[in-house]
Amino acid sequence: MKELLNITIGKMLEQVARKYPTRPAVKYIEMNFSRTYYEFNKEVDEYARGLLGMGLKKGDHVAVWATNYPEWLVLMFATARVGIILVTVNTNYKESELEYILYQSDSKALFICDGIKDIDCEKIIFNLCPEIKTCELGKLKSHKLPMLKMVISFDNWYKGLYNWTQIPSYGVLIDNKSYKESQKKVKPDDVINMQYTSGTTGFPKGVMLTHYNLVNNGMAIGDCMKFTYRDRLCIPVPFFHCFGMVLAVLASVTHGATMIPLLWYTPMKVMHAIEYERCTAVHGVPTMFIKILEHRDFSKYDFSSLRTGIMAGSPCPPEIMQRVIEKMNMKEITITYGQTEASPACTMTTTEDPFDLKVNSVGKQIPHIETKIVDPETNVDLPNGTPGELLVRGYNIMKGYYKMPEATAAAIDKDGWLHTGDLAVRDNNGYYKITGRIKDMIIRGGENIFPKEIEDFLYSHPDIVDSQVVAVPSQKYGEEAYAFVIKRQNSKLTAEDIKKYIADNMARHKIPSYIEFIDEFPTTGSGKIQKFKLREMARKTLGRENDSFKFVDKD
Repeated sequence: MKELLNITIGKMLEQVARKYPTRPAVKYIEMNFSRTYYEFNKEVDEYARGLLGMGLKKGDHVAVWATNYPEWLVLMFATARVGIILVTVNTNYKESELEYILYQSDSKALFICDGIKDIDCEKIIFNLCPEIKTCELGKLKSHKLPMLKMVISFDNWYKGLYNWTQIPSYGVLIDNKSYKESQKKVKPDDVINMQYTSGTTGFPKGVMLTHYNLVNNGMAIGDCMKFTYRDRLCIPVPFFHCFGMVLAVLASVTHGATMIPLLWYTPMKVMHAIEYERCTAVHGVPTMFIKILEHRDFSKYDFSSLRTGIMAGSPCPPEIMQRVIEKMNMKEITITYGQTEASPACTMTTTEDPFDLKVNSVGKQIPHIETKIVDPETNVDLPNGTPGELLVRGYNIMKGYYKMPEATAAAIDKDGWLHTGDLAVRDNNGYYKITGRIKDMIIRGGENIFPKEIEDFLYSHPDIVDSQVVAVPSQKYGEEAYAFVIKRQNSKLTAEDIKKYIADNMARHKIPSYIEFIDEFPTTGSGKIQKFKLREMARKTLGRENDSFKFVDKD
């Protein structure tokens, strides 16, 4: 077992750049941006010094609201090098959500791109802070966001906004001695990143993560995939989420591997990147892989260079995993389980684990992390084979939620255990299986129904692409199951066909009372399916928005 690294993100990059100076660090297929590790490290230095010259300092919070721009990557390492805390903003957020994040996080600066799909980022920030148009650079005084002093655009030049390319010029204000002293003040245990939870249980919470959290989790993930400097990782998952930042970026950089990021995900761009850049790995959530496999041009692309990668975010249907292994050549694909509060990875399968463990488990606890299963009501430890709540403790656990001590205390107990809220079971070999969320469990007339069990079974139907099962209130049973199903194109499958399929193979109480066909599921910016939105949709369809009966809305 490797020892944990007591090092900052900035120092880690320096070491990798010295070891692999001429190796490619990052290459974008959508724009002219390619850097070796020497070049990337040098650029990070130029921008880190420039940020200090602009008046930012260790401990300041700066937010970034953009897709997977190369500037995002440089900013991530530049802020880390001098101890500036990077606040990552979900690219799906609209004006009110952005305002909340900037205000709650006390962000002093905001870095933006011009737009994200249908979101005009620049228009939104001008609406939020009309004072920008008349302020001096770096001296914004916003009524709504009093802490915000500057906005930097990755793309355009506007009065009152800095442009990204201007930043290095401010580095002349910082001499070499001051710059080196600034780096020395940065410690591995310092908070360096704040990522906001998806907000499915109220307002999003800012998860405070340290260099120590992130570097070691990234290293462990790369180790599990057997990454080396020869690997080339296609990154279609967003940087703002731990999947992109840690499982992709830091897993790559800690091993000197090459990053091939995409500005945003489309199946075609992923397939193109894999073939033309000879990627050896690719990350994604199951829905991403499903869309690639179902794409009309899938057979035209060459996946022979692929070896490994991570599928995470939600359970993978066995049929999809089989096709990914056989059709995409990902024979060493891995499964990871984690939470933002845990940096994020807690458990992971290995490249050697057999197919059965890749689809029926989330692997073993990763090195230097403790895990256990407890009764969610009594907190008593449970033996192997008994389902309960998964608890995690170790180097990877967050410092807490920013300015939310009560929420922090509710998540991390006095002994340092993070209560994940996930139901799991551990086998005699130490492999964990996630059986669902505590709040997703359906109690129908006193019978416990775990949605994942029904979803896993429905994947076995040849006409079903994907499914999600949620609870709806019932006057008779307290709760009932409502299934959303995506069926294959041109399929004539009916709701009654599905009910019969389940009835022939499962207990009657597990048959969903309602089945709705749908084209796609609502997802977060990182691709996770938003069950709370599906619950809202189901209740609205049934006209039960305000019903409670015995039902308790677990969100």
